[in-house]
Amino acid sequence: MHELGIVFHIVKSVEEIAAENQASKVNKVVLQIGEVSTVIPYYLKDCWKWKCSKSELMAGCELEIETIPAVTFCEDCEETYGTVEHGKICPYCGSEHTYLIQGNEHEIKEIEVT
Repeated sequence: MHELGIVFHIVKSVEEIAAENQASKVNKVVLQIGEVSTVIPYYLKDCWKWKCSKSELMAGCELEIETIPAVTFCEDCEETYGTVEHGKICPYCGSEHTYLIQGNEHEIKEIEVT
């Protein structure tokens, strides 16, 4: 379960940002997760609740998850398309010369503090 490691990294980053900005409480974090990132939101939220309960700064902090759609680029016809719908084969020209340009990442979008 790599979600626990991701949560530890995110919480550490959020705590550092909160300290830099003299925040006394983190109320909410909006996290963007790629559609094909292999991060399971349900597990992430469970780990989040547990980790935040161990921190006075983060206790009760809400985690909101937004999905970043997976998009693939075709090198042959230079079109982009939805990765989940079509996979590695370009639906426009049938080429296999494609690569993922978005949808495998996870990043902090917003932090709401007091």
